[in-house]
Amino acid sequence: MMRFWQATAAICATVSVLGAQEIAKTFVWNAPKVEKSIFSQALGMLDSEREDYATNLSAVASNHLIAAKASPASLTEARHMIGLALQLSPRNKRAVVLNFQLAKGILPEASESNYSPQAFSRLILTRGLLLAKQGGLEDQKLARYFIQLAADLDPKNEDAVYSSEVQRLDHGTVDWTAVTGAAAAKGQ
Repeated sequence: MMRFWQATAAICATVSVLGAQEIAKTFVWNAPKVEKSIFSQALGMLDSEREDYATNLSAVASNHLIAAKASPASLTEARHMIGLALQLSPRNKRAVVLNFQLAKGILPEASESNYSPQAFSRLILTRGLLLAKQGGLEDQKLARYFIQLAADLDPKNEDAVYSSEVQRLDHGTVDWTAVTGAAAAKGQ
């Protein structure tokens, strides 16, 4: 009887490992290309705040990819989040590691995050609206990205969706090419 359970456990472990490898092999990651950040010191954020947002963007992106099993839509959203994280803080550890793992076809482990996607959506919506009021060119640019991401992360957040749609009507669709790089934009 003991051998039966050992054999069953071995088969289940093998199937789960093969299943995880199958997911990892089925996605293609077009890594965001960040040679020089699109944001300078003129951005209305402290360096520590930029680092915190980059870390949280990466954590939310990682967990979103895992939950969606690296679906094409989740890969696009993750590319936006990781690209923006690298633009805010090009040497952010979590963003750099996640980008590297995905480029190697490795689906990362779930990471601890301070925020659920819904809470993070509300946070970046609020920060985006504050940046929009600051008026600087870079502040306006980041505000548009934050507001769009807030709506994408939580489509049930009516305030985020409304702000995103008004922004789209007034200024057109957000162009992620500057965040993700031209080569990555062609891929997905």
